Amino acid sequence: MQGSVVITGMGTVNALGLSVNETWKNILKGVSGVGRISSFDALGLRVQIACEVKDFDPHQYMSSREIRRRDRVEQLAAAAVQEAIQNSGIEVAKIEKYRIGVIISSAMGGLHTLYDTYNTVLEKGPNRVSPFAIPMLMTNGSAGMVAIDYGFQGPCFSVASACASGSDAIGLAWTLLRNNVIDVVIAGASEATITEVGVATFDRVGAMSRRNDDYSMTPQPFDRNRDGLVMGEGAGILVLEREDFARKRGAQILAELAGYAATADAFHIVAPSENGEGGAMAISLAMKAADINRDEIDYINAHGTGTILNDISETRAIKAALGETAYNIPVSSTKSMTGHIMGATGALEVIFCVKAIRDGVVPPTIHYQTPDPECDLDYVPNKARELPVQVVLSNSFGFGGHNAVLIVRKYS
Repeated sequence: MQGSVVITGMGTVNALGLSVNETWKNILKGVSGVGRISSFDALGLRVQIACEVKDFDPHQYMSSREIRRRDRVEQLAAAAVQEAIQNSGIEVAKIEKYRIGVIISSAMGGLHTLYDTYNTVLEKGPNRVSPFAIPMLMTNGSAGMVAIDYGFQGPCFSVASACASGSDAIGLAWTLLRNNVIDVVIAGASEATITEVGVATFDRVGAMSRRNDDYSMTPQPFDRNRDGLVMGEGAGILVLEREDFARKRGAQILAELAGYAATADAFHIVAPSENGEGGAMAISLAMKAADINRDEIDYINAHGTGTILNDISETRAIKAALGETAYNIPVSSTKSMTGHIMGATGALEVIFCVKAIRDGVVPPTIHYQTPDPECDLDYVPNKARELPVQVVLSNSFGFGGHNAVLIVRKYS
């Protein structure tokens, strides 16, 4: 018998804040996280802007020894996990260790370590490479480290589905919990790709905004003048539980994770399907899994990267799945503020979905000025909007043709 899955804890670090509450306040105020890259000298690159995590001190979350042994992507994950577990009120010592899983994804893994290690080999020779390089750069490093930190011995792995990685991690956690495989999952994703290699390679795909001199109006999801995404970094983590388990321990239940679906475009390795067919099918299947109708959806948190192709394809996918109802549903891209945190953005955006339900307000799409005839939905331009929210749909689409859709519902 399949049971309900609930969200009891949330944690994040990102360009808008080092906690859920700080981030949410900035989201509702329409604050942009974009700035000049400060973590390295980007003057030689065509892209010199990003959404960097500001004032992050890993010493607040771990020892100096652990800092040296963890890539930035693992440090950010550890910080978000700490907040999520504290927020959940869960007493780890009272839970069977084999009944707690960890699914923390990353699209790219330890890119900082990969870049530094390559330079070490060139400049100092292979014998000077850190013996911790492999666990620092592997994509499942964050999941493994969190399991070790807390002694969780249930299923532990990561999902690599590009920019859908975080949403797929949460979706697979939902699947395990519904089928009573485990009681609790620490699920989400972390990403730290703001390096010379990360910025240069994504720029070469033609996906990034180059408004280095005046970045005050970028990224511009769904706007006619959009010119690409702005790379972000950070982590988003949820504590997910079987409903009966959460109720038994007296947890504060924040929302229900009601549905999940994933599909593949099978179209192009980096371009989305032009008609949005794969995304539309994922939306439809997620609604079926949640047992909801299209007119029950109150808000859509869009993938909304700000690239020419993605925003058109996603708009078409939403309309294909929801028909004329799509025009009555507010749709916004919080990537207009956080930047695109690659594999971690979908997980962070589920947090925004929960907050929208609990606070009765939907986030804006900032920088929206000029409508695009190809993108003709209600994108909540520039200002947050108060309205009752019961059901939220969250889209995540990734290179490789990955489509992941999650549905969050008010818990009652």
